[in-house]
Amino acid sequence: GGSGGGSIFEDLFGGGSRRDPNGPQRGADLRYDMEISFEEASLGCEKEIPITKLDACDTCDGSGATPGSRKVNCTACHGKGQIATSRGIFTFSQTCPRCQGTGKIIEKPCQRCQGTGRKEKTTKVRLRIPPGVDTGARIRSTGKGESGVRGGGSGDLYVVIHVRDHEIFEREGDDLVCEVPISFASAALGSEIEVPTLSGKATIRIPAGTQPGSVFRLRGKGVKNVKGYGWGDLHVRVNVEVPTSLNSDQKGKLKAFAETCDARVNPISAGFFDKAKKFFTGS
Repeated sequence: GGSGGGSIFEDLFGGGSRRDPNGPQRGADLRYDMEISFEEASLGCEKEIPITKLDACDTCDGSGATPGSRKVNCTACHGKGQIATSRGIFTFSQTCPRCQGTGKIIEKPCQRCQGTGRKEKTTKVRLRIPPGVDTGARIRSTGKGESGVRGGGSGDLYVVIHVRDHEIFEREGDDLVCEVPISFASAALGSEIEVPTLSGKATIRIPAGTQPGSVFRLRGKGVKNVKGYGWGDLHVRVNVEVPTSLNSDQKGKLKAFAETCDARVNPISAGFFDKAKKFFTGS
């Protein structure tokens, strides 16, 4: 396979139909890494970010020439943009180093940008972040990159999103997961509890006999799909807290309660120990 370049004869004699490297050139694309909060990523927001880039010079409007000055034919190549060079029996053309192949030079270069037509500036770019973005998402802002040269268009700005972790919620796709502690009494007797959501508080009913790790789903309380395909759900996982500091009266009542427990009260434990007994006895 070839190297993708022209032949040696094209390189020497200027043949082929390659793109003119001295014509208008598009400005460079830029990347900006931005950290946002979990809520901003989930609900969407607007941000204003500072971008430092090469932009069109205000003094010469990007022309590179002092106002009132003009471009004249290059005296080195006489306006051709190419100069002839001999190597032995070969004579071939190469880009004029003085005018960079344009055939023109600026009579009086702009003092502010030294004739480049561009100057480094810091500008503010306003960016709309859609709801549902996650870490790694790229948001493109067309034409907000660096200015082009010789009449070329501006590049684009790509903002890469980094979402901070949340102290309550974890994200799984468009769904949210949170763990809520409940008391032993609430799990055994049943209760109603308030849980946090991205849009405020919600109430869920905990049925009597709820086991640790049980998950309750709140439909539509997750994250909006970034492409607009509805909302995810919020999954609430309950964590039953075991009392750690009981006084003597509480311990006595709990012991009395434990003595009344049988297979009907603790069916899961009873079933497990029945299986364990059969495993060890072989019956």
